[in-house]
Amino acid sequence: MTHRRAFLSSVGASVVSGIALNGCVSAAQTAPVAAKPRGILPAGDLLIDSDLSYVQTGSLGPTPRPVLDKTIAVWRELERDPTALGYGPLEQGMELVRAKAAALLGCDLRELVITTSTTEGINWVAQGISLAPGDRILTTDQEHPGGRVGWDFVAKRHGATIDVVAIPPGDNDAAAIIERFAKLISPRTRVLSFSHVLTSTGLRMPVAELAALARKAGAISVVDGAQAVGGIAVDVKQLGCDVYATSGHKWLLGPKGTGLLYLSDSLGDRLELIALQDGRAVYSHSVGVCSIPSVHGLGAAIDYVSGLGIARIEAHDLALHRYAFDTLAKLVHIVSARDGALASPLLTYTLPANVDAWAIADKLRLGHRVEVKGVPREWLNGHRVSTHMFNDERDIDRLVAALHTELRA
Repeated sequence: MTHRRAFLSSVGASVVSGIALNGCVSAAQTAPVAAKPRGILPAGDLLIDSDLSYVQTGSLGPTPRPVLDKTIAVWRELERDPTALGYGPLEQGMELVRAKAAALLGCDLRELVITTSTTEGINWVAQGISLAPGDRILTTDQEHPGGRVGWDFVAKRHGATIDVVAIPPGDNDAAAIIERFAKLISPRTRVLSFSHVLTSTGLRMPVAELAALARKAGAISVVDGAQAVGGIAVDVKQLGCDVYATSGHKWLLGPKGTGLLYLSDSLGDRLELIALQDGRAVYSHSVGVCSIPSVHGLGAAIDYVSGLGIARIEAHDLALHRYAFDTLAKLVHIVSARDGALASPLLTYTLPANVDAWAIADKLRLGHRVEVKGVPREWLNGHRVSTHMFNDERDIDRLVAALHTELRA
């Protein structure tokens, strides 16, 4: 820390009232609107339009009212004296948010970095790994473009090769997936990069086994956890991966433009990131000033989700997933696992080849107020449904009725 920042921190701590050491601002909560409970959320916490069945958390999660209120309250407080507060109590509070995030993922504080997204975290890692011509990167054909672009960039720049494991939609065989990875690993493989939960089908990947394969081969395991944290329990130490990147604005329901990056101590000096040259604090000379209100809002989101309980949330989400599977299976072909170790809160179904899935998704949203995601066409012709803690059977029933109407039209 510079003398300037130390001075401002001490001044800020002495002049600011109403701010706890954890960066939370004492502010009256906005009065909740009259509403019925949705899913397992308290009544009034959900800001989604009351006439909308939003089953799209896998794209962006809706921030609950208490989290939004805290984010805005911090922003208002910050603007009272931006320098003294931004480099003082609110900066200190961001470090406590980082500690909450580390506890959420089951890692040490020194292994946790705050980012703006899953993509940013993976891009940092891709650029920080030393690659040479002939080195190989092993991934799957089901990765989100944001989890793939960094590897494409460094492969082109350094002359490395990307090997791809095929996981056809509907192939929910963990042993077969592990075997395919094992067959493609070579002595030149430097990285295994794959998702915890596939964005395309919701398949929960056998992360621990794949991380063990990477470790045995001397490669780094990089996990895209965008579709996992906040919806299912995640313990990075139990998974055994070297890197885990995730978002705060999906299943954690945090402010948009927040993320987490776990970098295991086991990496040693195999990773050299410019963003971490000045340490791993949320604010540093390497990364500069971030969105201070958003980071505090992320802390509030972690508190909110933890207060409801990850185990309770996962049980709710998986039960609703099974209900959706059984109800939709009467109408469409589902490629996701119904239950078991490979199931997640995401569910994907295909539509007949003569039906434009994206056009139908628009009709569901505009005509029936049911919002689903059209799956990228290179994967399949269908929709992804991602139900979360604020959804219940009524949302699925509305989807089924609307889909039935449109497919008969």
